[in-house]
Amino acid sequence: MHTPDGFLHPWMAGAFLALSAVVLLAGARRVDTDLTERRVQLFGVVTAGVFAAQLLNWPIPGGTSAHFVGGAFAALVLGPHLGALSVALVVTVQAVVFGDGGLLALGANVWNMAVVEAYVGWAVYRALADWNRPAAVVLAGWVGITAGAAAAGLQLGLSPAFGYDLLTVLSVMVGGHAALGLGEGLLTYAGVRLFSREVETGSTEGVTA
Repeated sequence: MHTPDGFLHPWMAGAFLALSAVVLLAGARRVDTDLTERRVQLFGVVTAGVFAAQLLNWPIPGGTSAHFVGGAFAALVLGPHLGALSVALVVTVQAVVFGDGGLLALGANVWNMAVVEAYVGWAVYRALADWNRPAAVVLAGWVGITAGAAAAGLQLGLSPAFGYDLLTVLSVMVGGHAALGLGEGLLTYAGVRLFSREVETGSTEGVTA
């Protein structure tokens, strides 16, 4: 899902950089008063796990890639605001240090993988948790990554600098990541189960069971 440089029109790249920065700064202000030492440690562990998971990716038609993202997982363990910051840090390090995703497209990549997936995944979980908590966690991962792919598809399909029409790009991005999302949903559930004890004792926002 990492968009390289040259695929987005410069005004789109700039707009999403500003939009992502505004959302993340607002989220950071929300968690600033709730950063216990345990939550900081949990943030580091979750961020490292997401970073490792995102290294497993493969190309899909059109020049982007499909891979596990972990945005919903981070949001469910850390809470949506800290979860979005965790994934944003991962995406930024990948772009700056490893060249995975363009520097000019960084704002769009952060928007798709950190902002959209974390907050959509959290919203799905909150909407369905009273019905069935395990299913809500799986669906949070699945819907979150599919929503992030849809956001990327819209950006690319509407960009004059990209050589494919909107419907084609959306079909490839959403279809590929919807299939991947089944695996992401199961891994989200496994990860949340693994971290549930730490969340219960160290976070006021994350999922506790």
